[in-house]
Amino acid sequence: MQIPDIPNLIHYAIPFFILTVIIEVIITVKVKLEGYEFKDAATSITMGLGNVAIGLITKGVVFAIFTLLYNYRVFTIPFIWWSWIILLFAEDFVYYWNHRIAHESRLFWASHVVHHSSTKYNLSTALRQTWSGSFYTFIFWAPLALIGFHPLMILTQMSISLLYQYWIHTELIKKLPKWFEAVFNTPSHHRVHHATNPQYLDRNHAGIFIIWDRLFGTFEPEVEKPVYGLVTNINTHNPIKIAYLEWYNLLKDVFTSKTSLGKRILYFLKPPGWKHDGSGTLSGDLRQEWEENKKGEA
Repeated sequence: MQIPDIPNLIHYAIPFFILTVIIEVIITVKVKLEGYEFKDAATSITMGLGNVAIGLITKGVVFAIFTLLYNYRVFTIPFIWWSWIILLFAEDFVYYWNHRIAHESRLFWASHVVHHSSTKYNLSTALRQTWSGSFYTFIFWAPLALIGFHPLMILTQMSISLLYQYWIHTELIKKLPKWFEAVFNTPSHHRVHHATNPQYLDRNHAGIFIIWDRLFGTFEPEVEKPVYGLVTNINTHNPIKIAYLEWYNLLKDVFTSKTSLGKRILYFLKPPGWKHDGSGTLSGDLRQEWEENKKGEA
């Protein structure tokens, strides 16, 4: 099977990212929406550049691991048009579960929290990416290599997914046609995902297709104006703190909690907010409280 050379799409897209952020700033000022917070945007861009720099190392390692797994593949899927269509849906399905688990397991939340740490929502927010996740979250995509997708195809489709998700980080686009909103992830759907309103917590994990959320019961339409950030915001523009604060808090809970080893290990597996003594607040609890209040109002 002949393997074509495919460039690193994210690197080629960096000038486009910078240009569109500048355009969004200008439009935002012109229509007098909530002003850009330039410190926040600069932090997001710094996090994005750090992610790209770290990716120069991790992508090589991930490619090597996928190549090793590919040697034990069940099928050999060729580089032709229908393979890319199948991979489009297969990779997006994997992304949905990776993203959902990142909100349900603190081990994965420790890296993903970076992307949710901004209280603003604009194109620069899309660039606020983890400095640690690429070292271990690739395990979700490993089965694709075992099925028979070439590692180069997998990494390319992962980049295409990230590029798609860039444009949905904006408040300038309200609602798109109903047919598009029904099938694809949109700015409206993703604003919900970044919101801390109780009814929006841990909803709309889609990458490209919103159909997975609709199928697996995690879809929530945008109705109330979203409030962005974390349930408890970290209130810093320091990239180092943003990248590693949750890792520090996680390991602190694991090593200082006065409980059994088994319960300490659960800190890695349980959702953010979980405490061994039941004193923590889970996002599911906040949503349930909101639902009960709505029923009471009705």
